[in-house]
Amino acid sequence: MNRPSHTLRIASLTWPILIGQLAIIANGVIDTAMVSRFSATDLAALALGVSIYVSVFVGLSGVLQALLPIIGQLYGARRLPDIGAEVRQGLWLAFFLSCLGSLILLFSPVILDIAHAPAELAQKATLYLRIEALALPATLGFRVYAALNNAIARPKMVMTIQVGALLLKIPFNAWFIFGGLGLPALGGPGCAMATSVIAWMMLLSGWLLVRKAPIYRELRVFGQGFTRPRWKSQLTLLKLGIPMGLSYFIEVTAFTLMAIFIARLGAVAVAGHQITANVGTVLYMLPLSLANATGTLVAQAIGAGDWLGAKRISRAGIRLAVILSVLIGIVVWFARSSIIRAYTPDPVILASAMPLFLFISFYQVFDALQVTTAFVLRAYKIAVIPTVIYAVALWGVGIGGGYLLGLDPLGWSPAWLHGAAGFWLGNSASLGLVAFSLLWYLRHVQRRQLGDAAKSAKPAN
Repeated sequence: MNRPSHTLRIASLTWPILIGQLAIIANGVIDTAMVSRFSATDLAALALGVSIYVSVFVGLSGVLQALLPIIGQLYGARRLPDIGAEVRQGLWLAFFLSCLGSLILLFSPVILDIAHAPAELAQKATLYLRIEALALPATLGFRVYAALNNAIARPKMVMTIQVGALLLKIPFNAWFIFGGLGLPALGGPGCAMATSVIAWMMLLSGWLLVRKAPIYRELRVFGQGFTRPRWKSQLTLLKLGIPMGLSYFIEVTAFTLMAIFIARLGAVAVAGHQITANVGTVLYMLPLSLANATGTLVAQAIGAGDWLGAKRISRAGIRLAVILSVLIGIVVWFARSSIIRAYTPDPVILASAMPLFLFISFYQVFDALQVTTAFVLRAYKIAVIPTVIYAVALWGVGIGGGYLLGLDPLGWSPAWLHGAAGFWLGNSASLGLVAFSLLWYLRHVQRRQLGDAAKSAKPAN
């Protein structure tokens, strides 16, 4: 029987990851839609609380992504019992990170004071974040489960739980937001309560499957007695995970800073930017899922010592991501008017968002190229240099360049780039710089690895 092509293998892993990612996004959409029907104050508090929680969660969960290449390489090398040991250490790391993150969320009033939020808004946002502190250990624990399944190329398990959680979101939200069955109406903080309950249900479901399902038995995650944290293993995870977490944090804050600067230009500019950014986030889920699948297969090939196969898989994944992004960009460009009208009928906001879709149509290619290449480099356990590239490009070129173009403090930016368009051009240019820098570095890494493998294969004289 012929083995399926690398492209087909990547595609077969991508679709369940993509559905799971879209389910996560849908949770946020449901929160916004339901709280908007409660009160404007609660909606504003939700937006403020989510912005803080996402920054904390993305950074900490990014550290746990170190498990993907580690487990993937062990799986490729067929060192299955060692996977269980790494997973147990990953759970310890998730516990330590959740303690840190929960402290930040519990002391959120300090952050809200910096934002000078109105008293009622700050009170509701504080309650939201303190309830989310209860969810954080479960969400990070589930990220370990997700990393395990993705690394051994079984993302359908994760997808099933994520879709099931999405189906529970509406009834739990309705109960906690609007009250009922003896519970008072919590408004925006009710979203956090629903998230907390569902997060613990997801965590218990995932790890119950690991304990009971035969496919996990060889991994020996459970049944080994109590395992203490091994500080050498924790240090290894942190050396790889901290740069990964920082890279996620840099990406998130780059968009956050864009929104802050664009807010100076008024509500219409912010609305046009927000629509464009929201569409871009949804579109980003496809290359992110492709990158995850590609990185998994590359890590497994590296673990098996198949360096040439790892290179071919990475090329197939990067090529597929770029081709699909080009096709999506063309569709988005021609359908831009209909897409914007799905968000708003306001002709002023429509006119504000329309020019920005020029950038979202072509920057998707750069975004797909950079994220897939970054995941491949992580499969090689390389994360520090890419993080430096992210920081210089996204903060320096993206935000710095966007500030010079969009706000034009020097007086030399052309008029058509004034406002949000200047920031989007800066962001697009920074993503292009990241993409081609990472691609060049990946080729350097692969040439070196293939050269070292060829040398080690030569018989000694």
